[in-house]
Amino acid sequence: MNPTVNKTVLKNGVKILTKTIPHVRSVSMGIWVNVGARDERIHENGLSHFIEHMLFKGTKKRSAYQLAKEFDAIGGQTNAFTSMENTCFHARVMDTHLSTMADILSDIFLNSEFSEQEVENERPVILSEIGMIEDNPEEYIHTLLEQNLWGKHPLGRSILGSRETVKQFKADAIKQFFHHFYQPDRIIISAAGNVEHNRLLDLIGPSFETIKPGKKLPVRIPPSPQSTVAITQRDIEQVHMCIGTEGISITDKRRFAISLMNTILGGNMSSRLFQEIREKRGLAYSVYSFTSAGVDTGMFGIYVGTSPEMVNTSLDLILSEIRNLKNEYVSQTELQDAKEYTKGNIMLSSESTDNQMVRLTQNEIHFGHYIPLSEIIEKINATTIDDIKNLCTDLFDHIQPAAVFLGPVEDSKQFEEQIHF
Repeated sequence: MNPTVNKTVLKNGVKILTKTIPHVRSVSMGIWVNVGARDERIHENGLSHFIEHMLFKGTKKRSAYQLAKEFDAIGGQTNAFTSMENTCFHARVMDTHLSTMADILSDIFLNSEFSEQEVENERPVILSEIGMIEDNPEEYIHTLLEQNLWGKHPLGRSILGSRETVKQFKADAIKQFFHHFYQPDRIIISAAGNVEHNRLLDLIGPSFETIKPGKKLPVRIPPSPQSTVAITQRDIEQVHMCIGTEGISITDKRRFAISLMNTILGGNMSSRLFQEIREKRGLAYSVYSFTSAGVDTGMFGIYVGTSPEMVNTSLDLILSEIRNLKNEYVSQTELQDAKEYTKGNIMLSSESTDNQMVRLTQNEIHFGHYIPLSEIIEKINATTIDDIKNLCTDLFDHIQPAAVFLGPVEDSKQFEEQIHF
């Protein structure tokens, strides 16, 4: 094991991880739960995200104001996020304030009250957040793509929930979900920076060891992708378009190939899509490809925002580039450039203690151990042109993608025959 990385498993199953980086002056700490939006039943959609908000709304010994005030008083940065599969409450402070950060994060996680009054106060905030996403076409189109690709599976629902579900959540339901799913064997506490493992263990170990295991949790069911074209009519200047297909899981051995392929196709300013659609033809300001991955599946997609008159042309160019990628070999120069770009991003991000904390936890969740950056770089360097060619065949051969359009588009029939790889 890397000597700077340590792991302790408490008697109840809670894992505590640290990565010591002695040359920095900060510490990033996160309390993670391997629970997210895909673990919710349809009437619970949005509960994980609602809990994320509620954990900052007061504990048995601190009000919401006191929580904010105490973090501000130590110059701390704190936040939280919910994904399809995880929820995280995290903070970053100077190393001299580790004990205060650990105390506050432990307090909100273990002692939040979930009062009915605070639930009512926070409900309009979350409804406003839903509206904010819907008002941002480039962001909302991704939600529509997930709905269209995954259908009625939980992966097809919004992490925020719907207005209908958010309006009916009560404090008792939130508490019940929290105590049912936030079980010790799903909790990981990680810290990266100028932190000593045994000190963190002394600060948080005794309190987290009091969490009692609960009932067996349901097994996640993999989704079945769908291939449909959907239009959301909206009176705006541009047409926003996403096409997507099933990708690969986060542990798939092809994950290095898909990262490099994504870079080549639409992951940066020298990518094929950016050059063809924006630089050579000026059809769009924003065009890119993207990947997302979970424990059992993933998504590969492409986004473009363009004028209504140029939708068909932009779509043809996107599909043409995918076919070129599938049917022709990537050049050695393209592959090498993509490798250098990817390695550069990885190494630059590693200089952030926040990113180190996130990576430390994700390694544990998905692989059960820490993976050194040198091993990642080695895998990237070992990826071949044939690896990318074979991946493209797997992703795009004889597959009809899902597609969504948001904007002044009236008829989906014009795209149904056009969209195929």
